[in-house]
Amino acid sequence: MNNEIFENHQRYLERKELYISFGYDIDKERSFVLEQAKPLCGKILEAGTGKGHFAIALAKQGLSFVAFDISQEELHFAKLNLAYFGLDKCADFRIEDAEHTSFADESFDTIFSVNTLHHLHSPYKVIDELTRILSQKGKLILSDFTEEGFTIMDKIHALEGKTHEESKTTLLDIESYLAKKGFSIKKAASVYQCVLIAGKGLI
Repeated sequence: MNNEIFENHQRYLERKELYISFGYDIDKERSFVLEQAKPLCGKILEAGTGKGHFAIALAKQGLSFVAFDISQEELHFAKLNLAYFGLDKCADFRIEDAEHTSFADESFDTIFSVNTLHHLHSPYKVIDELTRILSQKGKLILSDFTEEGFTIMDKIHALEGKTHEESKTTLLDIESYLAKKGFSIKKAASVYQCVLIAGKGLI
């Protein structure tokens, strides 16, 4: 194992421990999102993979999937994170703009976007794009922090001298938007994560 992979994993572990010290268990919350989304089938996409924390959860399920982010730097860290576990072959990483992807209509049967919504400047454009590339019988799984989750993220970012970005558009707003577009909706929540599952048909 090369030094960059090992050093990146050490940073990953330190980050996990920091989250846990505030009560947020990355692995537990990702598992919660996955359980709500099951059964998983067909072609899978993760939109806005960031440093690949949810990609790790997908890969550990033995799934193959496409994962994209607009940031080359973030994708580099995601690749390193999966490589540590020997799971880098599970993911096809791409650079994409979520508002205008290169994917054809109805390309994916299952689309995840986890803890990305609050970073988006044009969330409705992104939702329109994700629903464009979602198959007719597919499902879109959106997850973001609850109020308790956002409070923890704010504390962690403040500790690091940063401000945690938070969009005015919430999952509740997106739920209403998708319902008006004719999507069926299911919802679930843990203490720290809200999950919204939307499908063009019955889900």
